[in-house]
Amino acid sequence: MKDLLFLKLGGSLITDKNIAHSARLEVMERIAGEIARSLKVNPGLKLLLGHGSGSFGHIAARKFNTRDGVKTSREWQGFAEVWQEARALNTIMIETLARAGLPVITFSPCSQVITRSHLVENWDVSGINTALENGLLPIVYGDVVFDKLIGGTILSTEEQFEYLATKLKPARILLAGIEPGVWQDFPARNGLFQLITPTRIELVDKYLSVSESPDVTGGMRSKVYSMLNLVKSGHCDEVCIFSGREDESIFNAITGLCSGTTISLE
Repeated sequence: MKDLLFLKLGGSLITDKNIAHSARLEVMERIAGEIARSLKVNPGLKLLLGHGSGSFGHIAARKFNTRDGVKTSREWQGFAEVWQEARALNTIMIETLARAGLPVITFSPCSQVITRSHLVENWDVSGINTALENGLLPIVYGDVVFDKLIGGTILSTEEQFEYLATKLKPARILLAGIEPGVWQDFPARNGLFQLITPTRIELVDKYLSVSESPDVTGGMRSKVYSMLNLVKSGHCDEVCIFSGREDESIFNAITGLCSGTTISLE
């Protein structure tokens, strides 16, 4: 779909990832309004929304080490706890979007996706496709999933985008967090990479870092490499990593202005 965008709202943006259960409600309300306005400006645009689990899912997931597999009774109890936390944040998110007049509908990864050693093996995306074709706003989020080899795991939003992009072929993927892009000198934060391409990734690699707050799914390094692979494989033309903290930042990104780091072929 040439008019299709994927937008991820990072857990660090919509929650305080260092404080359990800390949804940033004012930020979520502002973002919902900007999404609604951007769709009014371009009624032909199709948008798939995703969000991280932030201080809801990540803290519980780290406690039970859910990402690495689920085997013991305690780990399965933790699996359920992480699911409850992720679902709680998603409920806040969809209620916020609905108040902005958006026709949001959640596609819960736990109930739809089966992985094998962290990789998606089964996911029927026809429902998401139908929702997009009929003007709805489908939403996915970082969640626990059942895994054929390791029992269960966590599937990040980026990993979901990586799979969904192979099926839906978005024109752009927008990743909104609290950092304004990919830093050249993290954690000093004095300069950004404006552009990352396959030929420049070796220069960029040594500056990539995992996030400073709890993130069980890999942080910035994982994000950059997964998105670069999508661009290289032709499943997406361009990825923008940017800060969603500022007023109008989400609106501007959706309407075509990448204020952070662009990942593309050239």
